[in-house]
Amino acid sequence: MKTEDTMPQNPATDGFAPAVQPTAGSTIITHSEEIHAGETSVPSQGENLPAWYARPKTFEGTLPVVLVVQEIFGVHEHIRDICRRLALEGYLAVAPELYFREGDPSDYHDIPTLFKELVSKVPDSQVLSDLDHVANWAARHGGDMRRLGITGFCWGGRISWLFAAHNPQVRAAVAWYGRLEGEKTLKQQKHPIDVATDLNAPVLGLYGGQDDSIPLESIDKMRQALHAANAKAEIVVYPEAGHAFNADYRPGYHAESARDGWQRMLAWFKQNGVVADDR
Repeated sequence: MKTEDTMPQNPATDGFAPAVQPTAGSTIITHSEEIHAGETSVPSQGENLPAWYARPKTFEGTLPVVLVVQEIFGVHEHIRDICRRLALEGYLAVAPELYFREGDPSDYHDIPTLFKELVSKVPDSQVLSDLDHVANWAARHGGDMRRLGITGFCWGGRISWLFAAHNPQVRAAVAWYGRLEGEKTLKQQKHPIDVATDLNAPVLGLYGGQDDSIPLESIDKMRQALHAANAKAEIVVYPEAGHAFNADYRPGYHAESARDGWQRMLAWFKQNGVVADDR
């Protein structure tokens, strides 16, 4: 990973979600003069969707695009840093604020309330349509839709599976510890296990063997569904890692698994055509 890693001067006020304060000593912040990053807005479904993007400061032609899908905590500092890390690898990375119509994750100070009062109210159909518009925005701002990828974490990991079945232009997806099955509601009518037969793109799933929220039985069921569908997909389980093992700002961060997952993600994108021209 091509990053310069430092601790923020004051993690409590440095853009992390209140529901996960205080941040851990392993927190990674990427600084580089080689990238350009900032806020933007994306026209979507009649509204302006806030988003964070990062890209190489200088480039020729167009860039491969990676949509970065947030955890339940929104586009806070960790997700912005994921974008910066991807920019250093030669990507235009864009992370949209996918809850912006329903509320602001920074208004919540505990995870159960955040999930109940905000996250559960966000319809999958709205999210997938917003991501379509973000991809189109990227194509108008230096991105190449022929090299479109997506990655997401936790809540965003589940969405990454769904997007791979939704958008025929996506070339590759990487889902980090995204839930694979669960109760169906009007807002969440399908889960990844339900769309195994509909995948338009290869999906790499990265999971923790110690993740109580996504048991190994659920992963085995997903593997069986993918095999039955003859889908091009791979699921990697890190035996010593728990949920959110890539979240370096949280106590459950598992550095070895996170580093390996990152390299597997980059290799998956490259293998499936989501890569910069000179790499």
